[in-house]
Amino acid sequence: MAHINVPEGVPGIRSLVMFRPETGQYLYELAEVLLRGESTLSPADRELIATYVSYRNNCTFCYSSHAAAARCLYEDDALIVDEVLRDMTEAPISAKLKALLNIAGKVQILGKEVKQEDVDAAREQGATDREIHDAVLIAAAFSMFNRYVDGLASLTPTDPEAYAEMGKRMAKGYVLPQPQH
Repeated sequence: MAHINVPEGVPGIRSLVMFRPETGQYLYELAEVLLRGESTLSPADRELIATYVSYRNNCTFCYSSHAAAARCLYEDDALIVDEVLRDMTEAPISAKLKALLNIAGKVQILGKEVKQEDVDAAREQGATDREIHDAVLIAAAFSMFNRYVDGLASLTPTDPEAYAEMGKRMAKGYVLPQPQH
């Protein structure tokens, strides 16, 4: 049960932005730009960064829903998501994506954990300044989203099928839910 009076039965961040749409609209706009906006990183890879950070933050709702979205976007390569969560260093992803996930993981701990050598390593694997910037911002934003969802104890479904449905919706983009009347 959520710590505040949010719409009943609405899971995760959706209930929180329905409670306060005037702030939620900016969170959804940020997610849309970061995860679906123009980028040299695929939407699947950006969802994977969000998933990885949320998993490391132990935010069940966020990592489950974003993992589901990433699986939808990766299509035939959906198992990549689980392999990254099991062991990012051994997962069958590019060295560039591993370097960006390494940076995102350090941001998840504390922004100051990212060192010049981490950035240099990402650049050596072909990451651009924009990709490095976006990996850091995705990691920082999702650390905030994770704390928002868990800090207010929003509804976290336990049925994996609920997340599969969310993933299908989220794979299409981030649209602010309408308040219930």
